[in-house]
Amino acid sequence: MSGSTFRGTATGCLLGLTLMLAMQGSAIAQDAAQLKGIVEKQITAFRAGDADAAYGYAAPMIKRMFPSPDQFIDMVKRGYAPVYDPSSISFGELRETARGPVQEVYVTDAKGRKWLALYSFEQQADGTWKISGCVLTASPGVSA
Repeated sequence: MSGSTFRGTATGCLLGLTLMLAMQGSAIAQDAAQLKGIVEKQITAFRAGDADAAYGYAAPMIKRMFPSPDQFIDMVKRGYAPVYDPSSISFGELRETARGPVQEVYVTDAKGRKWLALYSFEQQADGTWKISGCVLTASPGVSA
């Protein structure tokens, strides 16, 4: 293989890799907006007392653990009160993990306490995303 043929092949491969990464980056950005929207819609459903709508954003694994909307809402009220009725939320970084995307959500509860909620997501067979979990930790000093 001559030097110019090698350079042409290498340049073609590099261009292909660059395009692939650019397309992946735009897909992640597209998913980021969708994932934020899912969190916002679920919190809106919580605030409205719409257990069915809030439950609709839960992944199948969550639905197996809490087989009815009422059981799901009771669990959220008891264990995730800041997420159930926040006074404000703001979004942090979306991270790609080995188990899927994790969205940082900064929450301020009704008493002004700050929390960090890490929402994990699972992509369904039809391409939609569902919330597969939420880890809630006190976050003193973090502004929501």
